[in-house]
Amino acid sequence: MGNTRSILFVGVGGQGTILASKILTEGLLEAGFDVKMSEVHGMAQRGGSVTTQVRFGEKVHSPLIEKGTADVIVAFEKSEAARWVPFLKKDGALVVNDYEIHPVTVLIGQEKYPENINENLASVIENIKIINAAHLAEELGNIKAQNVILLGALIKALKLENINWDQIIEKSVPSKIVDLNKLALRKGIEA
Repeated sequence: MGNTRSILFVGVGGQGTILASKILTEGLLEAGFDVKMSEVHGMAQRGGSVTTQVRFGEKVHSPLIEKGTADVIVAFEKSEAARWVPFLKKDGALVVNDYEIHPVTVLIGQEKYPENINENLASVIENIKIINAAHLAEELGNIKAQNVILLGALIKALKLENINWDQIIEKSVPSKIVDLNKLALRKGIEA
C-alpha cells in the first residue's frame, strides 16, 4: 500500500476510543505498515471529547489529520460524528455509533441535544454506516464492548480482516475480557 490512510476516532471519555485505536495500531504494525498515532484526551474523565488519529501506509511522516483529509471517521457517539465530520474527505467513509451521551450542559437544561443527527449526516455523507453498537454489545452481555464492535466495522471497511486480530486482542486487553472482545470484533465485522 503506497498511499497513506487516515483514520479519525472520535468519542466521549470512557467509551474506549483510545483502546480501539491502540488495537488497530498494533494490528497494522503486525501487518508491516508504518503507523503513527496521536491522541487527545481533553476533558475525557469528565465525559468530554476524545479523539485519536491513526495514519498508516508504507511511510507516514505525521499522525496529524487535517480538515477534509480523513479516509474514515469512526464516531463512538453520534453528536461527536456531527462535530468532527468536517475532517472527513469528500469520498471518505463515516462509521457512526447510534448512541447518545448527553453532556452536562444538556443534563442541566442549558442546551438541547441535537435532533436528527443520523439523518442529517446521511443527507450529506454518501458512504455512511450507522451501527447500534450499544445494542450489539448488550447482546454480548457488556455494553463496554461497543468500542471493539466499532473497531470490527472499521476493519471490514478497510478490508483488513486477514490480520490476526484475535492475537492482537489477547495482547491488548486483560485476560478476563479477551473472549468478549474477540466476539465483539467478529460482531462488528459482520455488522
